[in-house]
Amino acid sequence: MASDIFLLNISGQDKPGLTSSLTAVLAEYDAKVLDIGQANIHDTLSLGILFQIKSGKKSAAVLKDLLFKSYELGIKAKFKPISLEDYENWVGLQGKDRYIVTLLGEKLTAEQISEVTKVISDKQLNIDAIKRLTGRSSLVKEDDYPRASIQLSIRGIIKDKSEFTEKFMQISRDLDVDIAFQEDNIYRRNRRLVCFDMDSTLIQTEVIDELAELAGVGEQVRAITESAMQGEIDFNESFKQRMLLLKGLKEDVLEKVAINLPITKGARRLIDTLKTYGFKTAILSGGFTYFGNYLQKELGIDYVFANQLEIKDGALTGGYIGEIVDGNKKAELLKELAKKEGIHISQTIAIGDGANDLPMLNLAGLGIAFHAKPKVKDNAQSAISSIGLDGVLYLLGYHDRHIDLLQ
Repeated sequence: MASDIFLLNISGQDKPGLTSSLTAVLAEYDAKVLDIGQANIHDTLSLGILFQIKSGKKSAAVLKDLLFKSYELGIKAKFKPISLEDYENWVGLQGKDRYIVTLLGEKLTAEQISEVTKVISDKQLNIDAIKRLTGRSSLVKEDDYPRASIQLSIRGIIKDKSEFTEKFMQISRDLDVDIAFQEDNIYRRNRRLVCFDMDSTLIQTEVIDELAELAGVGEQVRAITESAMQGEIDFNESFKQRMLLLKGLKEDVLEKVAINLPITKGARRLIDTLKTYGFKTAILSGGFTYFGNYLQKELGIDYVFANQLEIKDGALTGGYIGEIVDGNKKAELLKELAKKEGIHISQTIAIGDGANDLPMLNLAGLGIAFHAKPKVKDNAQSAISSIGLDGVLYLLGYHDRHIDLLQ
C-alpha cells in the first residue's frame, strides 16, 4: 500500500492543548507518528511531527485539516514531504556513536557557541538536541553567582578524538569557556562515586602552606608545594621536605586552621545534590587526615584517605604515619573504592587540580581538572575553570530545576 511521509513544523505562541489538538487530527486519518519533538523558548513553541499516511485522498485531506486547525489555534504550520530514501538514510544514523558536549561559563556568548558548533559541523556530525541546563538569568537584577551551561547531544563517527578535543581546548583557551566532551554511553548516565582532591579543590587553600606560615617557614614550603603541583619535582620527596619544615608546630594550631577552612564555592551544593541522588563521595588527598576528617563531618563525605601527621608531646615531629598518599596511591584508592562499592571504574568521577591528581583523573570514567594548573588541564579529560564545583552537576546532565528543588 502506497504511503506518503511528511514533516509538520509548527511555530507560534505556546498554549495548553496544542499538541493534543494536532495529534487528534492525525488520529482521525490513522496517521503513524514516526518521530516527534518539541522545544519552548520564551513561550514560543517549536514542534515537529514526522508522520506517515496512506497516499491519495487521505494524504491531501489531513494536510488541509492540519492547516485549518493551526489557523484556529493561531499558530503557523509548514509541511515538507520526505522521500522514503531520505527517511531510511535518517533511520540509518541511529546506529552512530553518540556524544555529549557541555559548555560552561559565567555567561555564554554567540561566538563561543558558534565556534564549538563549527567544530562539530566540520567533522560531519549531527546535533540531535541542544538543552539549557542553567536557570533563566535576569537582565535587571545582578546575580551574585552567575553561571550558564548548555548541553549538546551529537551523533556520528569521530576518527580522531584527540584532534577533536584539542580543537575544543583551543576554543576554551581563546574564548574563556569550559568545554567538556564525553561519550554518551550507559556509564555516563550511571555514575555512582565521586572522588575529590582536597587542597585547592574541595577547599580554596593549600593547608600545608597555611601551617607553614604559622610555623614561620611559609616561603620555603610554598615554593616546594608549587613545584610539586606543577609536576617539576617528585611528590613524595616534596612531601617529606615540607613535613620536616613543620617540625615543632603545636597541635592546637591545627584546630584553628580546620575551623576556618575556606570551602570552595559550589561544593556544598554539589555534595548535597550527589548525596540526595545516591552517589558515594570520597576525599583522596595528599594533604592530611586531620583536615579531611573535619570536612567529612562538615560536608557529609563518605570516605577519607589522606596522610596522617605524627604528633608527640602536643607538637608535630616532622614525620608522618603510614604510606604517603601520592598520585599513584590516589589512583589505587579509586580502584579499591569502585570495587568496594561494586561498580565499574567507568562509573567513577575524579576531581583535582594538581599534577599528582592526573593518575586518578585519567583512570576515572570522568576526570575533571578543577581550576587546575595548565599541565593538568592539558592532560585531563575535562576541565572546569570558569565557575564553582557545582559545575560538575552540569557535566552529569542535571538541570538547575533538578538541583534547586532539593535545596
